[in-house]
Amino acid sequence: MALRGRATPPSELGTLEHGTRQRGQLRVRLMDIAWTALCTVLALWAVWSVFGVANGATDWAYCAVAWVLLAIALSLRVATVRRRTRV
Repeated sequence: MALRGRATPPSELGTLEHGTRQRGQLRVRLMDIAWTALCTVLALWAVWSVFGVANGATDWAYCAVAWVLLAIALSLRVATVRRRTRV
């Protein structure tokens, strides 16, 4: 927050106004963080469900669903990264 009569020091990020390069980089970075979080949660769920099936505490269907969702998320993530590098 700027005080009256004082200019704010320039930021290393630059301006985050619409159409700027930094705004596009911010969007890509946030998408990377979201994909990483999703894949991490799905991977933990998949591994946890495998141990649950091994102990007899979880049904095998939960394990299968977890691994299918993880495979879908990872394949979409790889496709997104490849598409971004082609452009």
